[in-house]
Amino acid sequence: MRKAFVLILLLALLFAPGRRAAWAENRIGAPANAGQKVFPYRWVYVSRGLGKDSDVEDIRQIVRTAAKHELNGMVLAAGLDRISLWSADSLRRLMEVKALCEENRVELIPTIFSTGYGGAVLAHNKNLAAGIPVNDALFVVRGREARLVPDPPAQVVNGGFEEFRGNRLKGFGFHDKPGEITFVDTKTVKEGKASLRLEHFGELDPHGHARIMQELKVRPRRFYRIWCWVKTEGLSPTSAFGIQILADGHTLAPYDPRVPATTDWRRIAMAFNSLHHDRVRLYAGLWKGKEGRVWLDDLRIEEVGLMNVLRRPGTPITVRSEDGRTVYREGFDYELIVDPGLNPSRPHREAVPIRLTPSSRIRNGQQLKVSFYHGMCVNRWQVSICMSEPELYEIWREEARLIHRHLQPKKYLLSMDEVRAGGSCAACKARKMTMAKILGDCITKQVAILRGANPRAEVFVWSDMLDPNHNAHGDYYLVEGDFTGSWKYVPKDLVIVCWYHRKREASLKFFSDLGFRTLAGAYYDGNTLENPRGWLASLRKTPGACGI
Repeated sequence: MRKAFVLILLLALLFAPGRRAAWAENRIGAPANAGQKVFPYRWVYVSRGLGKDSDVEDIRQIVRTAAKHELNGMVLAAGLDRISLWSADSLRRLMEVKALCEENRVELIPTIFSTGYGGAVLAHNKNLAAGIPVNDALFVVRGREARLVPDPPAQVVNGGFEEFRGNRLKGFGFHDKPGEITFVDTKTVKEGKASLRLEHFGELDPHGHARIMQELKVRPRRFYRIWCWVKTEGLSPTSAFGIQILADGHTLAPYDPRVPATTDWRRIAMAFNSLHHDRVRLYAGLWKGKEGRVWLDDLRIEEVGLMNVLRRPGTPITVRSEDGRTVYREGFDYELIVDPGLNPSRPHREAVPIRLTPSSRIRNGQQLKVSFYHGMCVNRWQVSICMSEPELYEIWREEARLIHRHLQPKKYLLSMDEVRAGGSCAACKARKMTMAKILGDCITKQVAILRGANPRAEVFVWSDMLDPNHNAHGDYYLVEGDFTGSWKYVPKDLVIVCWYHRKREASLKFFSDLGFRTLAGAYYDGNTLENPRGWLASLRKTPGACGI
């Protein structure tokens, strides 16, 4: 689940006009019994950037509808933790939203401070992204610059699909139903004499799969990029196409390029770090496809160097001689390394070189060992940030001060869900703490920051990173470490917002047994009432449940 900058308002489905909506414990829309308890917190989730006046008009209609049906709170996702960077027009719109909430007696609850989706913080400093290490990559000096040389080069065998027998491709260990779903096509090609065509997947595969797979040799702790040409015709859904890199059953780089439903050949790229693996499995094709046709051609892999390289205290760069005895100095032997286009969600960029200074001890033709940290994107645009870098908390403290000045909120929702990278940079390593403790420390500091602005602030937090039934465990995406036990290290007066519907009974009970109050995060992006109905049924069994 991700609060994905889109509001799907369920109120019209939940309550017909004129029907009293008390949100009592045991029903939606059914007649209320006189003695029934009404949950004190009855909220709607709204995501609008306030970059245009129409955002305010959208919110106006939502707030009026919410008030009409006796909802009393609106959680606002608007990038408020970069409010110091807002324009005067955006601030004006925020004040309009505040006024209309007050007019309709709907409390405004900001959702802020995300580390899993770090876009707000990255607007302040892109280098605060969680750092993934590259160790001892080979660079070779040519003239006054040093650039990466693959050591050895990784390759996709028969990535141009030129060698085949029937509809089976040489070098690939797996096809989904060759000749039925996956086809060698010698008429529609981007390069060479053949491409791979995918079709009939919605009819012939119960999962809508149409994939190929090849195992690749890589070097551990290296940075790689996959290239591929793609052509589509009536593809549905567009999210079905993807490239995945797996090792030991673990996904190293979930990636969603969202190709158009119909497009001529376009080149796409994705990046991944091999972590501790020397072999990975490359999958390309379709998952959960329904209809259409897709062509692939020229599937390649290359090792990359200083692309999306991070520069902060916790992500140092080390440049050494080939024998490791000499450590060269930045600013003396080579110029300051900065990636001016740093953006972990854009993997198709060129890497920056190491440029030698006039006083450098490094010589032409010399081989170097270079270690550095880079940012990584998960899925389409999710970039996590480092919870161990002190600058992060300085940013949040100032943003909290400004939010309080403009809104004076009594409640906050910490957007601390799906923290999918962390624990591997020098800042995290130096703390000698588990990821559970690093996360707990981060949330504890967030609460302290908010209560520094408002000592009586009531603070809510998404449940998943504190829930052993959900994401509070090890082996989680690109995280180096284990979130197990994170719930032990956060303030006990937090209100936990549980949102995993399938495991709602276990999650609500888990937090209730620990003494936490709970709130249900009913799924907003749906077209039926089954999800909130299920939550309400579970809430009435849960001591300390306070709303939905």
